[in-house]
Amino acid sequence: MVQVSQRTSLSGPTLIRLLARMTDVDVPASRQSLSDRLSQWLGWADAIALSAVLNGDAPAVASGARAFGSAEELACARARTALANAIAGDGASAPAKRRGQAQAPTQAQPMDAAVDYATYRQRYLSMQQAMELDIGSLRGRLRAMLAARTPAMSRLAAVDAVMEGALGARERNLLAGVPALLEGHFARLRQAGQATLADAQVSGKSAGESAAVTPGAWLDVFRKDMRSVLLAELDIRFQPVEGLLAALRSS
Repeated sequence: MVQVSQRTSLSGPTLIRLLARMTDVDVPASRQSLSDRLSQWLGWADAIALSAVLNGDAPAVASGARAFGSAEELACARARTALANAIAGDGASAPAKRRGQAQAPTQAQPMDAAVDYATYRQRYLSMQQAMELDIGSLRGRLRAMLAARTPAMSRLAAVDAVMEGALGARERNLLAGVPALLEGHFARLRQAGQATLADAQVSGKSAGESAAVTPGAWLDVFRKDMRSVLLAELDIRFQPVEGLLAALRSS
């Protein structure tokens, strides 16, 4: 049976805890406050833009935007469900069969030898792009609706726009490193799975029995882990949308 680290002491978002467990990295808790960490992410131009929005006159209420209602709530829910289904679908993390590879692998060329992480990396990057596009579009539409409500809500929409522009690139760079972390997890699971299978085959031959370990079981573990990480990333990416929805409901 493939085993991975069960480190669970780390607090924080599910994505961070999952990656810490899969990489077996002991991440110390940050002693910085949220405001201190944000100040390190914001450049001087971003700080000026944010200050102008917070300290200046309230932005004019936008006109022509549709009123917020159940249709928008439903659209956001459908978008999130569609992304989650794409991640958790039957083929979400499985590579497509290549031409000439439809036949089952033989003992001389086990399935493990034909598995290439590059396929999974591309799948992860494609899902990241889909999340960024779909969620970015939702966020822009909700901001437009928020800006049409009251001066206070219009200011909040302006703050969200500034923060998206200031933190978007940093967020993309950080999340772009997730596939590399998963590659290490993939390699460790494969190595452990191959060792377990080899030990079972030796034991089986010695006892005159067939090995009881299923070849490729480690890959099923990795696919499940990859789906969990993608769903955790979806939760993080969707938080600004949830915040805008909450503001619209209360306005």
